[in-house]
Amino acid sequence: MTRIDVGSPAPDFTISTDTGESLTLAACRGHKLVLYFYPKAGTQGCTIEAHDFDRLGPQFAAADTRVIGISPDSDRAIGRFRSKQALSLALAGDEAHAVLEAYGVWTEKSMYGRKFMGVERTTVLIDREGRIARLWPKVKVAGHADEVLEAAKAL
Repeated sequence: MTRIDVGSPAPDFTISTDTGESLTLAACRGHKLVLYFYPKAGTQGCTIEAHDFDRLGPQFAAADTRVIGISPDSDRAIGRFRSKQALSLALAGDEAHAVLEAYGVWTEKSMYGRKFMGVERTTVLIDREGRIARLWPKVKVAGHADEVLEAAKAL
């Protein structure tokens, strides 16, 4: 499993959003970037987290910070999620797990004694030069987006 550390260069990526926009780390250089990795569109925790980041969208923009949510869902599932929840933030599906693995968030999980692969809810703040500025592994949703915004403002 890949491991990323604060201060290290962020792994490069190319990913498409549910709206067809192609996003790359290189295209975000010169701006701050928040990648928040979530397990599954439409679940309770993921819906709350998406609404929290979406609600703070104008404040992230004022802090010169782009926010992108990434999950292993299909673009179609993410599009339905965005539409149903009336979200404006960028969401991307990584069905092949390339970005999820590059950032070390595609991990073995366990529930009721059953082991399976899934996303460890994690947020990464990347600085203007493309380095990892902050990491939040094993995120608890309540208040998290506000904490990330404060860190982005301070960067």
